[in-house]
Amino acid sequence: EVQLQASGGGLVQAGGSLRLSCAYSGFAFDDYAIGWFRQAPGKERMAVSCISRSDGSTYNADPAKGRFTTSSDNAKNTVYLQMNSLKPEDTAVYYCAALPSEWCALLSPYGVPYWGKGTQVTVSS
Repeated sequence: EVQLQASGGGLVQAGGSLRLSCAYSGFAFDDYAIGWFRQAPGKERMAVSCISRSDGSTYNADPAKGRFTTSSDNAKNTVYLQMNSLKPEDTAVYYCAALPSEWCALLSPYGVPYWGKGTQVTVSS
């Protein structure tokens, strides 16, 4: 059974940092990627970043570029999202998900097969 659990959210002031973790298990194949997504109130879910488990390639959506870093520790089956210089518009529920590696560069939530429960990130101004 595929399981993912995001953690590490919280309340932070603008300009601050948070590190989210995504613990995953139950993958039958190595050729999966882990994506980070977020959904703000009243808005559609959108991609933040994606990292391929097989070769470590990362892809960042525009809001993440220059501020967020995605990394993985395959020995711990954990993916991290380091978020720096946070802004109020980063406020959202953040989710991690597992998807086929070839979808990673698409940075799209549509059709993603496995989702974890989200973690709330709130950035105050």
